Amino acid sequence: MFYRNKTISLVIGYSAGGGYDTYARVAARFLGDHMPGKPVVVPRNMPGASSRVAIAYAYNVAPRDGLTLCTGDQSLALAQAMGESLNFDMSRFLYIGNPSSENNTTVTWHTSEITNISDAMTREVTMGATGGSPSSQYPRIMNSVLATRFKIILGYPGGNEINLAMERGEVAGRGSNNWASWKATRADWLRDKKINILVQVGLKKAHDLQDVPLLMDLARNEEDKILLKLLSTPATIGRPIFTTPETPADRVAALRAGFEAMIKDPVFLAEATRLNLEIDPVSGDELQAIVSDLLKTPKSISHRLAEILAEGETPKP
Repeated sequence: MFYRNKTISLVIGYSAGGGYDTYARVAARFLGDHMPGKPVVVPRNMPGASSRVAIAYAYNVAPRDGLTLCTGDQSLALAQAMGESLNFDMSRFLYIGNPSSENNTTVTWHTSEITNISDAMTREVTMGATGGSPSSQYPRIMNSVLATRFKIILGYPGGNEINLAMERGEVAGRGSNNWASWKATRADWLRDKKINILVQVGLKKAHDLQDVPLLMDLARNEEDKILLKLLSTPATIGRPIFTTPETPADRVAALRAGFEAMIKDPVFLAEATRLNLEIDPVSGDELQAIVSDLLKTPKSISHRLAEILAEGETPKP
Protein backbone atom coordinates (compact mmCIF):
# COMPACT_ATOMS: atom_id res chain seq x y z
CA MET A 1 0.00 0.00 0.00
CA PHE A 2 1.92 3.03 -1.32
CA TYR A 3 0.54 5.75 0.97
CA ARG A 4 1.04 3.95 4.27
CA ASN A 5 3.43 5.94 6.53
CA LYS A 6 3.83 8.57 3.79
CA THR A 7 3.59 12.36 3.99
CA ILE A 8 1.92 14.36 1.22
CA SER A 9 2.86 18.02 0.76
CA LEU A 10 0.01 20.33 -0.25
CA VAL A 11 1.71 23.37 -1.78
CA ILE A 12 -0.43 26.52 -1.53
CA GLY A 13 0.38 29.24 -4.04
CA TYR A 14 -0.68 32.14 -1.84
CA SER A 15 0.10 33.59 1.57
CA ALA A 16 -1.64 32.48 4.74
CA GLY A 17 -5.09 33.73 5.64
CA GLY A 18 -6.77 34.02 2.24
CA GLY A 19 -9.37 31.86 0.56
CA TYR A 20 -7.05 29.44 -1.23
CA ASP A 21 -5.14 28.91 2.00
CA THR A 22 -8.30 28.38 4.08
CA TYR A 23 -9.78 25.75 1.76
CA ALA A 24 -6.46 23.98 1.29
CA ARG A 25 -5.77 23.71 5.00
CA VAL A 26 -9.14 22.20 5.86
CA ALA A 27 -8.72 19.72 2.99
CA ALA A 28 -5.25 18.83 4.29
CA ARG A 29 -6.72 17.98 7.68
CA PHE A 30 -9.20 15.44 6.29
CA LEU A 31 -8.00 14.09 2.94
CA GLY A 32 -5.52 11.55 4.30
CA ASP A 33 -8.16 9.97 6.52
CA HIS A 34 -10.04 8.86 3.40
CA MET A 35 -7.09 7.35 1.55
CA PRO A 36 -5.55 3.87 1.76
CA GLY A 37 -2.76 3.93 4.31
CA LYS A 38 -3.99 7.21 5.83
CA PRO A 39 -1.05 9.44 4.81
CA VAL A 40 -0.43 12.74 6.59
CA VAL A 41 -1.13 15.80 4.42
CA VAL A 42 0.98 18.83 5.33
CA PRO A 43 0.10 22.29 3.93
CA ARG A 44 2.98 24.48 2.77
CA ASN A 45 2.62 28.09 1.64
CA MET A 46 4.71 29.09 -1.38
CA PRO A 47 3.40 32.52 -2.46
CA GLY A 48 4.69 34.44 -5.47
CA ALA A 49 3.63 35.64 -8.93
CA SER A 50 -0.06 34.86 -8.36
CA SER A 51 0.76 31.23 -7.48
CA ARG A 52 3.01 30.70 -10.52
CA VAL A 53 5.98 30.04 -8.21
CA ALA A 54 4.19 27.17 -6.48
CA ILE A 55 2.82 25.69 -9.68
CA ALA A 56 6.21 25.88 -11.41
CA TYR A 57 7.65 24.02 -8.42
CA ALA A 58 5.00 21.31 -8.69
CA TYR A 59 5.56 20.99 -12.44
CA ASN A 60 9.34 21.27 -12.70
CA VAL A 61 10.85 20.30 -9.34
CA ALA A 62 8.55 18.10 -7.26
CA PRO A 63 8.86 14.32 -7.69
CA ARG A 64 6.10 12.87 -9.87
CA ASP A 65 5.11 10.25 -7.34
CA GLY A 66 1.76 11.40 -5.93
CA LEU A 67 3.30 12.90 -2.78
CA THR A 68 2.94 16.51 -3.92
CA LEU A 69 -0.39 18.24 -4.28
CA CYS A 70 -0.78 21.86 -5.27
CA THR A 71 -3.46 24.53 -5.33
CA GLY A 72 -3.13 27.69 -7.37
CA ASP A 73 -4.93 30.37 -9.24
CA GLN A 74 -8.03 29.26 -11.10
CA SER A 75 -7.26 31.59 -14.04
CA LEU A 76 -3.97 30.02 -15.12
CA ALA A 77 -5.55 27.68 -17.68
CA LEU A 78 -7.18 30.77 -19.17
CA ALA A 79 -3.83 32.58 -19.16
CA GLN A 80 -2.31 29.64 -21.02
CA ALA A 81 -5.16 29.67 -23.56
CA MET A 82 -4.46 33.34 -24.20
CA GLY A 83 -0.85 32.57 -25.02
CA GLU A 84 0.96 33.55 -21.84
CA SER A 85 4.43 32.01 -21.72
CA LEU A 86 4.38 29.73 -18.68
CA ASN A 87 6.99 27.26 -17.54
CA PHE A 88 4.27 24.68 -16.95
CA ASP A 89 1.30 23.23 -18.83
CA MET A 90 -1.98 23.28 -16.89
CA SER A 91 -3.43 20.48 -19.03
CA ARG A 92 -0.72 18.05 -17.88
CA PHE A 93 -1.48 18.30 -14.19
CA LEU A 94 -3.76 15.58 -12.84
CA TYR A 95 -6.76 17.12 -11.11
CA ILE A 96 -7.99 15.71 -7.82
CA GLY A 97 -10.98 17.97 -7.18
CA ASN A 98 -12.26 21.40 -6.25
CA PRO A 99 -14.12 21.81 -2.94
CA SER A 100 -15.84 25.05 -3.93
CA SER A 101 -16.91 26.52 -7.28
CA GLU A 102 -18.54 29.65 -5.86
CA ASN A 103 -18.60 32.75 -8.05
CA ASN A 104 -15.95 35.42 -7.86
CA THR A 105 -16.79 39.01 -6.99
CA THR A 106 -15.43 42.51 -7.54
CA VAL A 107 -15.92 44.76 -4.53
CA THR A 108 -15.26 48.23 -3.15
CA TRP A 109 -14.82 49.43 0.42
CA HIS A 110 -17.88 51.05 1.99
CA THR A 111 -16.25 54.50 2.20
CA SER A 112 -15.30 54.59 -1.49
CA GLU A 113 -18.63 56.03 -2.74
CA ILE A 114 -18.60 53.38 -5.50
CA THR A 115 -21.64 51.30 -4.59
CA ASN A 116 -22.50 49.64 -7.92
CA ILE A 117 -21.02 48.93 -11.33
CA SER A 118 -22.60 52.04 -12.84
CA ASP A 119 -20.69 54.23 -10.36
CA ALA A 120 -17.44 52.67 -11.60
CA MET A 121 -18.26 53.97 -15.09
CA THR A 122 -18.35 57.58 -13.93
CA ARG A 123 -15.16 58.01 -11.85
CA GLU A 124 -11.72 56.46 -11.34
CA VAL A 125 -11.56 53.60 -8.83
CA THR A 126 -8.24 52.21 -7.49
CA MET A 127 -8.30 48.41 -7.24
CA GLY A 128 -5.76 46.20 -5.48
CA ALA A 129 -4.50 43.13 -7.33
CA THR A 130 -1.91 40.39 -6.90
CA GLY A 131 -0.72 40.24 -10.50
CA GLY A 132 -1.78 38.30 -13.60
CA SER A 133 -4.80 36.79 -11.87
CA PRO A 134 -8.55 37.52 -11.75
CA SER A 135 -7.82 40.35 -9.32
CA SER A 136 -6.36 42.33 -12.22
CA GLN A 137 -8.08 40.59 -15.14
CA TYR A 138 -11.66 41.38 -14.15
CA PRO A 139 -11.20 45.16 -13.75
CA ARG A 140 -9.19 45.32 -16.98
CA ILE A 141 -11.84 43.48 -18.99
CA MET A 142 -14.59 45.63 -17.51
CA ASN A 143 -12.66 48.76 -18.48
CA SER A 144 -12.49 47.58 -22.08
CA VAL A 145 -15.92 46.00 -22.52
CA LEU A 146 -18.11 47.98 -20.11
CA ALA A 147 -16.24 51.33 -20.02
CA THR A 148 -15.55 51.23 -16.29
CA ARG A 149 -12.69 53.33 -14.90
CA PHE A 150 -10.78 50.95 -12.66
CA LYS A 151 -7.13 51.83 -11.94
CA ILE A 152 -5.31 48.58 -11.16
CA ILE A 153 -2.61 48.62 -8.48
CA LEU A 154 -0.41 45.52 -8.70
CA GLY A 155 2.09 43.94 -6.34
CA TYR A 156 0.13 42.65 -3.36
CA PRO A 157 1.30 39.14 -2.35
CA GLY A 158 -2.21 37.89 -1.51
CA GLY A 159 -5.80 38.77 -0.83
CA ASN A 160 -5.26 39.40 2.86
CA GLU A 161 -2.87 42.22 2.03
CA ILE A 162 -5.39 43.77 -0.37
CA ASN A 163 -8.03 43.63 2.35
CA LEU A 164 -5.69 45.52 4.68
CA ALA A 165 -5.02 48.06 1.93
CA MET A 166 -8.77 48.69 1.58
CA GLU A 167 -9.10 49.23 5.33
CA ARG A 168 -6.21 51.72 5.26
CA GLY A 169 -7.65 53.58 2.29
CA GLU A 170 -4.67 52.67 0.10
CA VAL A 171 -7.03 51.28 -2.53
CA ALA A 172 -10.78 51.64 -3.01
CA GLY A 173 -11.50 48.02 -3.82
CA ARG A 174 -10.40 44.48 -4.62
CA GLY A 175 -10.49 43.18 -8.16
CA SER A 176 -11.51 39.65 -7.27
CA ASN A 177 -12.34 37.33 -4.41
CA ASN A 178 -14.40 34.19 -4.25
CA TRP A 179 -17.87 34.75 -2.77
CA ALA A 180 -17.49 31.72 -0.51
CA SER A 181 -14.17 33.13 0.70
CA TRP A 182 -15.79 36.41 1.73
CA LYS A 183 -18.32 34.47 3.77
CA ALA A 184 -15.64 32.29 5.31
CA THR A 185 -12.97 34.87 6.09
CA ARG A 186 -14.81 38.20 6.38
CA ALA A 187 -18.33 37.36 7.54
CA ASP A 188 -18.25 40.41 9.81
CA TRP A 189 -17.62 42.66 6.82
CA LEU A 190 -20.70 41.28 5.09
CA ARG A 191 -22.78 41.63 8.25
CA ASP A 192 -21.63 45.21 8.79
CA LYS A 193 -21.83 46.13 5.07
CA LYS A 194 -18.15 47.02 4.90
CA ILE A 195 -17.92 46.08 1.21
CA ASN A 196 -20.05 46.86 -1.82
CA ILE A 197 -20.36 43.91 -4.23
CA LEU A 198 -20.36 45.39 -7.72
CA VAL A 199 -20.52 42.28 -9.89
CA GLN A 200 -20.27 38.49 -9.66
CA VAL A 201 -18.33 36.35 -12.12
CA GLY A 202 -19.61 32.89 -12.93
CA LEU A 203 -21.96 31.05 -15.24
CA LYS A 204 -25.00 31.48 -12.99
CA LYS A 205 -25.89 33.70 -10.04
CA ALA A 206 -25.10 32.53 -6.54
CA HIS A 207 -28.29 31.68 -4.66
CA ASP A 208 -27.60 34.39 -2.09
CA LEU A 209 -26.43 37.08 -4.55
CA GLN A 210 -29.52 37.41 -6.66
CA ASP A 211 -29.39 41.22 -6.61
CA VAL A 212 -25.82 41.41 -7.93
CA PRO A 213 -25.42 41.27 -11.74
CA LEU A 214 -23.48 38.53 -13.52
CA LEU A 215 -20.56 39.96 -15.45
CA MET A 216 -21.53 38.22 -18.69
CA ASP A 217 -25.08 39.58 -18.46
CA LEU A 218 -23.70 43.13 -18.68
CA ALA A 219 -22.39 42.53 -22.22
CA ARG A 220 -23.71 44.92 -24.85
CA ASN A 221 -23.49 42.52 -27.82
CA GLU A 222 -23.16 38.80 -28.53
CA GLU A 223 -19.42 38.84 -29.20
CA ASP A 224 -18.78 40.54 -25.87
CA LYS A 225 -21.02 38.01 -24.13
CA ILE A 226 -18.96 35.12 -25.53
CA LEU A 227 -15.79 36.80 -24.32
CA LEU A 228 -17.19 37.48 -20.85
CA LYS A 229 -18.47 33.91 -20.63
CA LEU A 230 -14.97 32.65 -21.41
CA LEU A 231 -13.60 34.86 -18.66
CA SER A 232 -16.28 33.56 -16.28
CA THR A 233 -15.57 29.86 -16.82
CA PRO A 234 -12.58 29.61 -14.42
CA ALA A 235 -14.94 30.26 -11.50
CA THR A 236 -15.97 26.62 -11.89
CA ILE A 237 -12.33 25.60 -11.55
CA GLY A 238 -12.53 27.30 -8.18
CA ARG A 239 -9.90 26.19 -5.64
CA PRO A 240 -8.40 23.31 -7.64
CA ILE A 241 -6.28 20.63 -6.02
CA PHE A 242 -4.03 18.78 -8.46
CA THR A 243 -0.96 16.60 -8.50
CA THR A 244 2.11 16.38 -10.66
CA PRO A 245 2.13 15.17 -14.27
CA GLU A 246 2.97 11.50 -14.82
CA THR A 247 1.89 10.49 -11.34
CA PRO A 248 1.03 6.77 -11.52
CA ALA A 249 -2.63 6.18 -12.32
CA ASP A 250 -3.35 4.12 -9.21
CA ARG A 251 -2.13 6.95 -6.98
CA VAL A 252 -4.21 9.52 -8.85
CA ALA A 253 -7.21 7.21 -8.41
CA ALA A 254 -6.51 6.95 -4.67
CA LEU A 255 -6.26 10.73 -4.35
CA ARG A 256 -9.47 11.29 -6.31
CA ALA A 257 -11.35 8.64 -4.35
CA GLY A 258 -10.10 10.18 -1.12
CA PHE A 259 -11.31 13.61 -2.22
CA GLU A 260 -14.74 12.25 -3.17
CA ALA A 261 -15.08 10.50 0.19
CA MET A 262 -13.84 13.57 2.08
CA ILE A 263 -16.45 15.94 0.64
CA LYS A 264 -19.21 13.56 1.79
CA ASP A 265 -17.77 13.07 5.27
CA PRO A 266 -20.16 14.56 7.88
CA VAL A 267 -17.23 15.53 10.10
CA PHE A 268 -15.53 17.39 7.24
CA LEU A 269 -18.80 19.11 6.30
CA ALA A 270 -19.41 20.10 9.92
CA GLU A 271 -15.93 21.62 10.13
CA ALA A 272 -16.49 23.47 6.85
CA THR A 273 -19.73 24.85 8.26
CA ARG A 274 -17.95 25.93 11.43
CA LEU A 275 -15.39 27.80 9.32
CA ASN A 276 -18.12 29.32 7.12
CA LEU A 277 -16.77 27.44 4.10
CA GLU A 278 -19.31 26.56 1.44
CA ILE A 279 -18.74 23.19 -0.18
CA ASP A 280 -19.86 23.05 -3.82
CA PRO A 281 -17.46 20.45 -5.22
CA VAL A 282 -16.25 19.61 -8.70
CA SER A 283 -14.69 16.19 -9.22
CA GLY A 284 -11.21 15.59 -10.54
CA ASP A 285 -12.55 14.09 -13.76
CA GLU A 286 -14.78 17.12 -14.33
CA LEU A 287 -11.92 19.53 -13.68
CA GLN A 288 -9.69 17.65 -16.09
CA ALA A 289 -12.34 18.05 -18.82
CA ILE A 290 -12.98 21.74 -18.03
CA VAL A 291 -9.29 22.61 -18.27
CA SER A 292 -8.92 20.60 -21.48
CA ASP A 293 -11.94 22.32 -23.09
CA LEU A 294 -10.78 25.77 -21.98
CA LEU A 295 -7.44 25.22 -23.66
CA LYS A 296 -9.27 24.44 -26.93
CA THR A 297 -10.93 27.88 -27.05
CA PRO A 298 -10.99 29.46 -30.56
CA LYS A 299 -7.99 31.73 -31.03
CA SER A 300 -10.11 34.67 -32.17
CA ILE A 301 -11.75 34.88 -28.74
CA SER A 302 -8.72 34.10 -26.61
CA HIS A 303 -6.51 36.50 -28.59
CA ARG A 304 -8.93 39.38 -28.13
CA LEU A 305 -9.02 38.68 -24.42
CA ALA A 306 -5.23 38.57 -24.34
CA GLU A 307 -4.97 41.90 -26.14
CA ILE A 308 -7.24 43.57 -23.62
CA LEU A 309 -5.28 42.17 -20.69
CA ALA A 310 -1.97 43.26 -22.23
CA GLU A 311 -2.65 46.94 -21.57
CA GLY A 312 -0.43 48.77 -19.10
CA GLU A 313 -0.71 48.33 -15.34
CA THR A 314 0.20 50.50 -12.34
CA PRO A 315 2.71 48.97 -9.88
CA LYS A 316 2.07 49.07 -6.17
CA PRO A 317 3.84 52.09 -4.56
